Amino acid sequence: MRSEQFLTASLRAEQHGLFAAEMLAAAIQAADPAEAVRQNFFVRDDMITAGDFSVRLQDIHRVFVVGAGKAGYPMAQAVYSLLGNKIAAGIVLVKYGHAPAQSVGPIAIIEAGHPNPDENGANGAARMAALLEEAGPNDLVIAVISGGGSALLTAPAAGVSLADLQEMTKVLLACGAPIHEINCLRKHTETLKGGGLALKASPAQVISLILSDVVGNPLESIASGPTAPDSTTFANALETLDTYAISAAVPAAILQRLRAGADGLLPETPRSDNELFRSVHNVIAGSNRQAALAALAYAESKGMHTLLLTTWLQGEAKEAGHVLGAIAHEIARYDSPVHRPCVIAVGGETTVTIRGSGLGGRNQEMALSLVEDIAGLSDCMVIAFATDGTDGPTDAAGAVVTGKTSAAAQRLGLIPAEYLRQNNSYAFFAALQDLLLPGPTQTNVNDLAFIIMR
Repeated sequence: MRSEQFLTASLRAEQHGLFAAEMLAAAIQAADPAEAVRQNFFVRDDMITAGDFSVRLQDIHRVFVVGAGKAGYPMAQAVYSLLGNKIAAGIVLVKYGHAPAQSVGPIAIIEAGHPNPDENGANGAARMAALLEEAGPNDLVIAVISGGGSALLTAPAAGVSLADLQEMTKVLLACGAPIHEINCLRKHTETLKGGGLALKASPAQVISLILSDVVGNPLESIASGPTAPDSTTFANALETLDTYAISAAVPAAILQRLRAGADGLLPETPRSDNELFRSVHNVIAGSNRQAALAALAYAESKGMHTLLLTTWLQGEAKEAGHVLGAIAHEIARYDSPVHRPCVIAVGGETTVTIRGSGLGGRNQEMALSLVEDIAGLSDCMVIAFATDGTDGPTDAAGAVVTGKTSAAAQRLGLIPAEYLRQNNSYAFFAALQDLLLPGPTQTNVNDLAFIIMR
């Protein structure tokens, strides 16, 4: 990805703006999905190897490629470049605007809705399930899984409709629940999540190449764990609804299914002791940490002191923003925890509890919350962005804030607190021309934020 795609008004104006744009491009390049596949999936001398698993090509009758996620297209391309006509068929679901073509060899590429599931996703998931049911004991299923797969791979369970799942998703995304709790609900109201894809593929061998967009890389949470054992229960799903007081807001069919499951009338998702997982080989091919370290390596090459503070950032976005602001002040006052000139990186995924009627995303909200926190700090810049290029339901990846942003907002009559109250961060930064608008990056390894101080 070209660094120019990250330039904003502030990045063009600030002395270290081009450096910052090039650093962001380095992070995205390190998370390149095709390269991640090539680094973890090999075809040599009639052997396929992924992680610590190997199988001889001559022992495989057919190869199927399936998957879901924003990075699905380049991941499918990489697999096809290695296996070519050895692939019998495949279906990969991607977000709208993330597929340059409708197929990669024999692999059908289907665009679908994200973050809210739609009919395209449901139809594609049904086709995928039918394809997987053809797989036999001498077949190999290669799954390419990346962030966004939860919304894209939508297969309603018996008694649940697509409309039910759409309404449940809308409620969950607005309540401020973390992704693992949201995915718990998804796994217990659908059939391909929570190990469901692996179950459909059984008794075939399964290699799952996974680009992680979840803090800590838990297999069962990434894209709701379609090829991973699940530790959550129907009772856990009901507890989430109670925790956020949203039981009355979700469709009756959802509640009916969850209560039936909690009463033991429906089978739980497959656990780690299930025999089917003996034939499943999950490989984390890329992660948030990998992208963060690449960005800092670039910064070091330009003479900056660096620190990777954490890749476990979670919680309410605006509160996380205040933490970043506090760290900036610590550097400005005490030259700590790292000496200037410096770059501090944090990675993870925050959440937003929506109370207003505005437009934005978690990274834009986090950036907006620290505008007043760093007002007046010289040579200070904070960048927050989603590595997939789309933050929330917007076309922006995130936003840039400097010590001058508050004064620039005042000149335009923009009051940060009012925009924050309305969850209207997109409009705020659009007025300042400080939205990051790189377009789809074709990858997804969660969110990154950088504090840059000269």
